[in-house]
Parts: sequence; C-alpha cells; structure tokens
Amino acid sequence: MNDDRHGRSAGESNVVPLPPAPSERPKPSRESQRGLDWFIFFLADVQTGFGPFIAVYLTTQKWTQVEIGFVLSIGGIIGLLGQMPGGAVVDAARSERLVAGLALSTIGCAALAYALWPIFPVVTAAATLHALASCVLGPAIAAISLGLVGPLAIGERLGRNARFASLGNGSAAALMGACGYLLSSQSVFFVTALLVIPTLLALARIRGQEINVAQAHGALSEDGGGTTAADKEATSVLRLLRQRPLLIFAGGVSLFQLANAAMLPLMAGVVTTRSAQWAPVLIAACIIVPQAIVALTSPSVGRKAQAWGRRPLLLLAFGALAIRGLLFAVVSDPFLLVLVQVFDGITAAVLSVMVPLIVADVAYGSGHFNLAQGIVGTATGIGASLSTVLAGYISDVFGSSVAFVGLAGIASLGLTVIWAFMPETRRTEIRA
Repeated sequence: MNDDRHGRSAGESNVVPLPPAPSERPKPSRESQRGLDWFIFFLADVQTGFGPFIAVYLTTQKWTQVEIGFVLSIGGIIGLLGQMPGGAVVDAARSERLVAGLALSTIGCAALAYALWPIFPVVTAAATLHALASCVLGPAIAAISLGLVGPLAIGERLGRNARFASLGNGSAAALMGACGYLLSSQSVFFVTALLVIPTLLALARIRGQEINVAQAHGALSEDGGGTTAADKEATSVLRLLRQRPLLIFAGGVSLFQLANAAMLPLMAGVVTTRSAQWAPVLIAACIIVPQAIVALTSPSVGRKAQAWGRRPLLLLAFGALAIRGLLFAVVSDPFLLVLVQVFDGITAAVLSVMVPLIVADVAYGSGHFNLAQGIVGTATGIGASLSTVLAGYISDVFGSSVAFVGLAGIASLGLTVIWAFMPETRRTEIRA
C-alpha cells in the first residue's frame, strides 16, 4: 500500500513519483556490492591523510601558522564553492566510475606533492586540486550507490556506505598516527598516496554494466527517446530549485551544522582546561565513540528509514544534538563528557544516511540528483563555517556553558523547522 497520505499536506505532491521498475533488471552482484564497500573504506583512509596531519607536517617544515592557515582556508573555501559544480559534473558524466577514478588519482598526486615538494606554490596547488577532487567524490559515491541498487533499496545501501566509511576513518587514524610517530609526519602522505592503489582496485570491482546511469542521476528513464515539454519541465534545474522539500531540508541541515560543527572543538578546549594531562586521550575517545556507533548502527538506520519514514529519524537526530549541547553545558567531569558523545554517534549515524537518502527522494525524476546533493552540501558548509565563529565569540564573551546552551537552542530551532515544515519523502512502492 502506498504511503501517499503521509505529509501530503506539507507538500509531498511536489515530489516526482517513481517510475515503473523493469522486472528484468537484475540485482547488483555481490562483487559489485563488495567492491563499493571496500572502495568507500579505502577512500576514507585516503581522505583521513589530509586531516590534521597537514598542519603537523607543515609545522615540521618550518611553515608559519599564517601560511598553514592560508592553505587550510583554500581547501575550505573551494570545498564550499565547489559543491554544486561538483554535483553538476557527476550528473553530466556517463560513467561515475571514471569520474571517481580520475578524482582519486588527483588526490594521490596531491598527497605526493605534499610529501615531495613542501613549498608554498606546490602545496597551494595540491590543496586546490584535493578540494576540487573531493567535491565530486561524494556525489559520485551516492550516484554509484543509487545506480546499483535503485531508489527503494538505497536506504540500506547508504547505511552500508556509512559503516565502511566509519571503519575506514578509524583504521586510517590509527595507521596514520602510527606512521607519523614511528617514521615521520612526511610518511603519512606517502602512505596516503599508496592507499590510492587498493582504492582504485576496489573501484574496478564494481561492474559498470550494473550501474543504471539514468537512475544514478535521478532520471526517470534512459531510453533516449523524444523529449516532451513535460519532460523538460520535470528535468529543469529551476524546477529542482523550487522544490519546497529540498529547500526546507537544506535549511534544516544548515541549522544542524550551525549547532553541531563547533561542539567538539569547544568541548576540546573545555577538557584541556579542566584536565590538561588527560586531554589528548579524552579527545581521542570523544572521536572514537561516535565512529563506533556509526559503524554499528548505520545499516539499521537505512532499514528503519524505509520502514518508519525519514521524518522520525531526522527528528531523533536533531533532538539528540540539542540534548548533547545541554549536557555539555552542565557536565563538569571530563570523563563523563566522553559518554555524552554517544549522542554525537546517534546524530552522525542518522545524518550520514538521511542526507543523500532524502535528496534522492526529492530529486528523483529530475535527472539532477547530484546537483541537489551539491545544494544541500553548500548549505552544510555554510552552517559549519559560521558555527565555529559564532560559538567562539559567545564562549569568549559569556563563557562555554552559555555557548553550549546557545548551540542547543539552534538545534532546537532546526528540530522545530523539520517538525513543522518538512514533509515525509519516503516511497513504499513503485507503481506499475
């Protein structure tokens, strides 16, 4: 039975219904599914090498903090501005695997540039290339996933994606940290470049013929027939930009990141002040706990999203974020703060699945699934960029407890927006 009555009054009629599914289309092979699993795992390893290790490495190369900050800012700005163009590039491509492979190779070259020529012009160029390549990798992964399994199975597939990304992040952090400690900070970038090889091998295991190209872009068909005026309207970028659920969701995600992005850095400062000796261990634990929860629960989130709908899980994520902010404001024991990070694991597990899943729901039929991801990604970046500035100012003027309460208030505002305005986007069947 179709779920058409859920959220219809909130605007679900704007969502394009799913087309008939060709009964003869086979399910993706185990090899392709496993190839995608390991591609995501190793890609997370590769991307981890460009995290805080950049600042450590460049410091050992006698760079000033101003120069390091400039390079890191380049990556952040390009990453924000490149979200929508990156999605549009993936939508225009006829092979998402080729786009992903080229982007990954670019990142490998950037890692080698960091390791071999740590001079300002080369590192600046490498940071730029890495940021540009990263803008297409996220959409490419989501497109490959949607093209493989289709719109009804995408929830569980996205859950698997989040699990392997989390496992990759944890494994890479341990590997990079060990290499940096036992060898040198430079070795981190050689290891990053080497990890590109198994990542490309995993990508090659995904069978290209099993990826439905039109489906990967969120299009209704790829029959190549004539295009009617109605078809042009359905696939218009302007129509996509007028999709009320997409705009509401982008606004909600922006509020989520405005509340979320500054919480861990702000809490790290509090922990360092209260327990300087244990601060590195406690902060590491605060990172590991959410990653473990994401790895354990993400596939279940994908299944529950199809069984329960998207809105209940979104409300759970925003509610957990608000509770986390309030607990950070009142908990004084540094060790108990690690337990509070369980709520971060809940929000991370839900949002890592919900963002591409809801975008796939809303953008289906437009042929611009990846551009829609870019729109939400831009909103995410804006919220995250403003979060640290806002929280830092409030903390300096009024104290960290007030800052945490303020962030919890922003999360509550996002919860209200989702509750009051966001329609249910789930589809329970494909009409024949």
